[in-house]
Amino acid sequence: MDTLSAPLTIAFDYTRSLGPVLGRFMAGLRGGRVLGGRTSDGRVHVPPLEYDPGTHAPVTELVEVSPAGTVLSWTWTDRPLEGQPLDRPFGWALIRLDGADTALLHAVDAGGSDAMSTGMRVRIRWAAERIGHIRDIECFEPGEAGPDSGGDGADGAVVEIVTTPIRLHYRHSTSVEESGYLRGLAEGRIVGRRCPACRKVYVPPRVCPACGVATVDEVEVADRGTVTTFCVVNVPFAGQRLTPPYVVAQVLLDGADIPIPHLILGVPAAEVRMGLRVAAVWRDRADWTTTPENIDHFEPSGEADAPYETFAEHL
Repeated sequence: MDTLSAPLTIAFDYTRSLGPVLGRFMAGLRGGRVLGGRTSDGRVHVPPLEYDPGTHAPVTELVEVSPAGTVLSWTWTDRPLEGQPLDRPFGWALIRLDGADTALLHAVDAGGSDAMSTGMRVRIRWAAERIGHIRDIECFEPGEAGPDSGGDGADGAVVEIVTTPIRLHYRHSTSVEESGYLRGLAEGRIVGRRCPACRKVYVPPRVCPACGVATVDEVEVADRGTVTTFCVVNVPFAGQRLTPPYVVAQVLLDGADIPIPHLILGVPAAEVRMGLRVAAVWRDRADWTTTPENIDHFEPSGEADAPYETFAEHL
């Protein structure tokens, strides 16, 4: 059997809460200033440390350093990747800004690797729009700080949160077993595989986690089953398809021995319960492809609840 392969993307926005030190550092960037943190030994760290490595006390003294500095070491990137500071070849460099005692890692737009050297002088090129993020520094470029190299010095309020988009593109190639499962979904069937040792049926097919052997016999299971456990989603997040509250449950399909996670709709969240009998709601047949998304969600089937003893060992 030919196996399936497709490009996939994992994407989310990484959100980080900042404390008082990094919050002031980011606010400084927004104002066109670079702030370092002075520790008990007198050294100035850029970016500032939140806690003194010697005394472990919070760092409270922030001092402004120059937007220009010296390249201490570097490497060259011929093929920039998505999400990196520049979309053309550039240098990654450790740069010690004047007034600082530690180096900052950032990109240098030097035009070519032959223009890069250890000891070269570079200055910050600020982003056209600054929002209080490390990306307010677009990159570094060769040269000394000029009179217009900084901002207006108005840091404004401390930045409390920064959000960074994360994107990972990759190609997923399925196994023979997974390909059979996905092709079954394209036909409106749910197909698992049975372990030759313990006889349990796994959906989607996988190596039996109990026996450690490959599952072999293909088994078609029902598109209805029993809610074994569930959670009510009450917290909103970026990219969310549904408005909370809603339910994500583990559904033990009839004929399977391990539940699958899926949405439970068509019933108030407060009425979802262990043992609730549910049935798959498929998308329009014209939209079916080799994907689990062919099943839009599950909803109550109208059958009587399953006794706890029938699914207790599948929790």
